[in-house]
Amino acid sequence: MLSMFGLVGGLILLVVLTMRGMNLFISAPLCALLVALSNNMALLTGDTYFVSTYMSGFTSFIAAWFFMFLLGSLFGKFMEDTGAADSVARYIVDKLGMKKAVFAVVAACAILTYGGVNLFVVAFSVYPMALSLFKDANLPRRFIPATLAFGSVTFTMTSAGSPEIQNWIPIKYLGTTPYAGWEVSLVVAIFMALFGYWWLKKLISKAIANGEVFEHREDDPEIPQRDYPHPITGVIPLLVVLTLSFSLHSYFGHNALIVALAGGVISIWLINNKYFHNLNNAISEGTNGALIAIGNTAAVVGFGAVAKSTEAFQVAVNIMTQMPGNELIGAAVAVSVIAGLTGSASGGQVIALPLLAPHYIDQGVNPEQLHRVVAISSGALDTLPHNGYVVTTIRAICKETHASAYWSMFAMTGAVPLLGLILAIGLFIFI
Repeated sequence: MLSMFGLVGGLILLVVLTMRGMNLFISAPLCALLVALSNNMALLTGDTYFVSTYMSGFTSFIAAWFFMFLLGSLFGKFMEDTGAADSVARYIVDKLGMKKAVFAVVAACAILTYGGVNLFVVAFSVYPMALSLFKDANLPRRFIPATLAFGSVTFTMTSAGSPEIQNWIPIKYLGTTPYAGWEVSLVVAIFMALFGYWWLKKLISKAIANGEVFEHREDDPEIPQRDYPHPITGVIPLLVVLTLSFSLHSYFGHNALIVALAGGVISIWLINNKYFHNLNNAISEGTNGALIAIGNTAAVVGFGAVAKSTEAFQVAVNIMTQMPGNELIGAAVAVSVIAGLTGSASGGQVIALPLLAPHYIDQGVNPEQLHRVVAISSGALDTLPHNGYVVTTIRAICKETHASAYWSMFAMTGAVPLLGLILAIGLFIFI
């Protein structure tokens, strides 16, 4: 009982401290220590001890994603410093009008995500354009994280055909394809896209009606008046990233992003070299931004590593994976809760599927239906405040606070996917 209280209490404390803006390099290990102590985990020695477990999770994430974070951050900074992001933003506003600024950001994120670009990298890449669009349209900037996330982790990430890992993990355990349950997936994706966009626009409109406007900050990029590059020079690097990522994904997996982002960075430098305002400063800020972003995320991953190694977590997993009733509902609840505990959609799937898949398939559950339900459910409660993508996007990339930006982000990445999940289960059961 004490160990379970420690696990839940540690998670709640981490969420509270994150919402209050506490430094994650302090709060994440402190909350992980609380979980470890309540579960009688040795601190400094033993087969499985706190320091080793936490740092294993911390360093493994950095080892897997460092180059993607670095190149993604540099890509965004180069787009910003050359004025390419501003040029694209101004072109969109001129052609579509300021009312389409939100749509342009969502569409850019959706195209990149469905093209195989990692979610973190999409946020790095599109943020400079999003900032320019929100500035030109005079929209409250605290909604930028929600807009980026809506285009990345809702109707694209877990849909049939998506190259994102959340759609591919179930294949290993269920013997399905990336297009499993595509008919229902298409209906759910359209619902999430239309309803989510309507809700996002409503939230922004309400804020504007209350007097909110775009707020300029001292650390915003200040580029003096000069000739801007042609808008197409800002689109070409994005297309380079998208094309290389999509074409190389089957050969190199997520490591294809290293080549894709390197190609994007090089293409910006070649095409817009004469438009750089301060190349050395862009490299410095991009590097520092990458280190902060990956460090914050790794700190939370370390907490998840400690939590997963406890007996209380295993008990929770067993309870979640043995729920009575409809199998699709049981799978959805299990994956959603485990993803919430670990702060990871892929983590929720990897932990739950080895237990769920053989049990439910033996009972005659349709593997394609199970695949789609697991994929969609993994992308709902995973976006609690301590989720790595949430922390990176709100704090490191957009430089907002959880207090100002999180709730609109959760509406898009938590509530909308949950409604989509309910719709998917209903369609599978009754049709």
